[in-house]
Amino acid sequence: MEKILPITCPGCRSEMQVKSLYCEACDTTITGSFSLPLFLKLEPKEQDFIMKFVQNSGSLKQMSKTLKLSYPTVRNMLDDLIEKINQLKKESHENK
Repeated sequence: MEKILPITCPGCRSEMQVKSLYCEACDTTITGSFSLPLFLKLEPKEQDFIMKFVQNSGSLKQMSKTLKLSYPTVRNMLDDLIEKINQLKKESHENK
């Protein structure tokens, strides 16, 4: 079973921060406070949609075939995702 990186605190629902990174190849550890990339703040199904969208060369027509959904449904999914990304970017700028 693949582990999923938690993006919100299970205790208070605040956004999680990355505290350290580790390289197994050379045993280097970097410690600090790092924000998660915007992509990782999306739900796994939203991340999957983006990956499929790129693999389908950004074609909504091809996405509708891949997902077996109507073109308008896929267009609405993309519009919702764009709105969420814009909101996350806005929140990120407000927190700086």
